[in-house]
Parts: sequence; C-alpha cells; structure tokens
Amino acid sequence: MSVRASVTLPTGRPRGRRSLFPRVLLGLTIAGVAALPVRSAGAQRGEQRDSSFTWSGSIPAGRSLVLRNVNGGIEVARSTSGRVEVMAEKRWQRGDPAWVRVVQQRAGDDVIICALWGPDSSCDAQGMRGGKEQKSWTDRNDVSVRFVVRIPDGVRVDANSVNGGVTVADVGGAVRARSVNGSITVRTAGGPVDAESVNGSITVAMGSIGTASALRHETVNGSITLTMPNTLGARVDLETVNGRVESGFPILITGTPDRRRLRGSIGNGTVSLQARSVNGSVTLQPATAVAPAH
Repeated sequence: MSVRASVTLPTGRPRGRRSLFPRVLLGLTIAGVAALPVRSAGAQRGEQRDSSFTWSGSIPAGRSLVLRNVNGGIEVARSTSGRVEVMAEKRWQRGDPAWVRVVQQRAGDDVIICALWGPDSSCDAQGMRGGKEQKSWTDRNDVSVRFVVRIPDGVRVDANSVNGGVTVADVGGAVRARSVNGSITVRTAGGPVDAESVNGSITVAMGSIGTASALRHETVNGSITLTMPNTLGARVDLETVNGRVESGFPILITGTPDRRRLRGSIGNGTVSLQARSVNGSVTLQPATAVAPAH
C-alpha cells in the first residue's frame, strides 16, 4: 500500500549494519593533502586579502567547470553574462601567501581551476596531489582561498573542498559537490545534484533531475534535506544511524518496515535515490516551488 512515511529512529549503533564511513571517506580523500583549520567567512583582525586571480571564459553546454580547494569555501551562482567568471581570494594573517598558487587549465572542453598549497602540489583531471613540503609549511601558515564563481545555464559544476563549505545557488545545470569539513547547500532549477560530505550537513533543492538514473547524497556527521520535484518517480533508500528519517512523498514501502531505514518507490520509480547519514536526520520532501534560474 502507499503511505506517507515518517520514521523516528533510536540512537545507538545498529547491530549488523554495515558502516557508512569507508564509502564516504573513499570518495572524498585527496592524496597528500593535510587538514587545515577552517576560517570563518568574516574579516579577522589583522587579516590581509589578495583577489588578484580572476578567470573568465566560455565552456560549452554539457561540459564542466571543476573547482578544487584545500582550505576555504566555494560559492557558485548563475552568470548573467553568458560567460564563466571565477575569482579566487586569498586570506591570511601569517605566513607567505605566495606559497598558495591558483592555477587554471583545460582538459578537452572542461576547465579545471585549483588552489595549490606548496611548490610541489599539482592538480589535473584525475585529482589533486600534495607536495612533500606541504605539511611543514601548513603548520605555520593560515592562508585560505575563497572561490566566487558565476556560471551560465547548461555548464556543469564540480566543486570540491577539503576544509570549507560549498554553496551553489540558482544555477541551471548539473552539480557535483564534495567537502570533507564543511556543509553543502545547492539550489538549482536544473539538475541532477550529487553531494557528499564527512563533517557537514547537506541541503539540496532540485528543480529537475534531468536525465539522471541515480542520485546519491551521503554524510557522516550532519543532516540531509532533499527537496525534489513534485513529479519525482524514484526507488528510494533513506538511511541513518543516529537521527530521524522522514518523507513528505507517498511511498510504497518495500520489504519489512525498518525503523533505521526507509525503502520503497515513489511514482513510477525510474530513478535510484539514496540518502545516508550516520549522525543526522534524513528528510525527503516535495517542492511546492523552486525558484527558476531565469
């Protein structure tokens, strides 16, 4: 039968349940990159700033802008110029900001922009790698980098930070967002959206799932809130260890009801939708309206 599901979960580790940590951490590890203190968004006493890196250019629809950061947040919004515009702002109170380089390169029609710590660090389409001098340098340096990005409809966003949140607002295309220590907030009139964090909440509102066949959202420490199109048809798998699972969609439950997990189908069930947290609630809700990107 079809039900509107609201399931409250008990605290404590469930017996016989596989851990969610290895899968999430595997997808977020950046080889050789040290964890740094996360800086607050506001100006600090004695803080200096350098916004000299800017890039503007064209990326074909359906191709990606890839952003990789180690220490600092990423903010993305819709471009009104029809061009991709990127600004990277260094912030620091001590140390040498020249040891942080912001580099841009192309991989086919995709554009990759990375903030690199240390002279031996590198970045390409396969990922980011820390240099051998990085650890000793980061112990005595507090430089962070804040990316501010404007992107036109149709260009895909792939945003990754180790220590910093990712915010994507009012874009019109697909989004992939990753953070180790930071929350992720995405609002798009298009889609799909795929988001993962380790220490941070995930909040996603999608106006469309596009042509996606699978959607996945995972965090270890944080809640997950998904706002989906009212016409969603999906095979749903929602899970948490310490928290609460809720769905505002009528779900045809599959198998034996489990207070720690909600599985079933919505509508025609064509898309696979997974949302998993260890310490946090998981909420799936329909959208009454998602603000258009135009």
